Amino acid sequence: MNSALSAERTVPTLSVVICAYTLDRWEDLRAAIGSVLVQDPPADEVVLVVDHNQALLERAERELSGVHVVPNQRRRGLSGGRNTGVSVSRTDVVAFLDDDATAEPGWTGRLLAPYGDPRVVGVGGFVRPWWATARPVWFPPEFDWVVGCSYRGQPRQAARVRNFIGANMSFRRSELLAVGGFLDALGRVGSRPAASCDETDLCLRLAARDPEAVLLYEPAAEIRHRVPESRTSWSYFRNRCYIEGLSKALVAQRCGRGPALANERVYVRSTISRALARNVTRIRRPGSLRTIGALSGGVCATVAGYLVGSIRPLGSPALSRRRRGVATPTTTAPS
Repeated sequence: MNSALSAERTVPTLSVVICAYTLDRWEDLRAAIGSVLVQDPPADEVVLVVDHNQALLERAERELSGVHVVPNQRRRGLSGGRNTGVSVSRTDVVAFLDDDATAEPGWTGRLLAPYGDPRVVGVGGFVRPWWATARPVWFPPEFDWVVGCSYRGQPRQAARVRNFIGANMSFRRSELLAVGGFLDALGRVGSRPAASCDETDLCLRLAARDPEAVLLYEPAAEIRHRVPESRTSWSYFRNRCYIEGLSKALVAQRCGRGPALANERVYVRSTISRALARNVTRIRRPGSLRTIGALSGGVCATVAGYLVGSIRPLGSPALSRRRRGVATPTTTAPS
């Protein structure tokens, strides 16, 4: 019995932070919160951060139970909201779930289990796309990161990675505080992905602080992420790839081109090359030619964004701080 009590005490406490900015996704938000409240083991705290929307804040305070509702106390946007969630949490681990995603049963337990290893500073999980309409026939699975989901080319088993998909990730709170949290110049502002890669920037800084630190991808910790019809168009795909390139340029300025682009080089040489070859051999199948165009166009749009961002840096001059060495494990995660 004593050993059982000792084991129980070693399980870290958990807060789940959900950031929301609009009433338009109210039902999605309720589903997200509901999926967390029924988890086993339960989260010690569920924090809803409302991003500068008084009507949403008042409705959430009035209608939602079992949730700590707080306004975003930082800069408007997803990163500011996440930092607010970290600041109000009082647990060992802070997990982040998007407001249009739902956690599968066992999600909390699978996120928490790896923290038994003191080297593990973060655990991320699998993000399954939940298409509101049919998946476009041309949309390559290798680019599912465009809609905030896991993509073909990621590890299929638990593995050390460079960074996580932001919709499904967790970190030791002490580590988040030690590196200053998320960079609020990156991350979505409302529905506009003006810049991305805030998760990549954070993970690189965690690795820089301690090269032995482990960021673990655990695909068994699964969520479903809703993909609305508005994100299934070619224009959204192209623009999102371009913004990824712009943001990667900023991350490269902050953390060095080597760490910021190591996974991207592998992704293009391996994942994209295999996808192109596979679709060429299936050229007569419906959609294959368009998929080839999307693969090629997505890479070109991302590279174009990176080049523009390198010539005209994003953000204020203060963001282009002195580079420092960052240790990165081998993986294929581009975002």
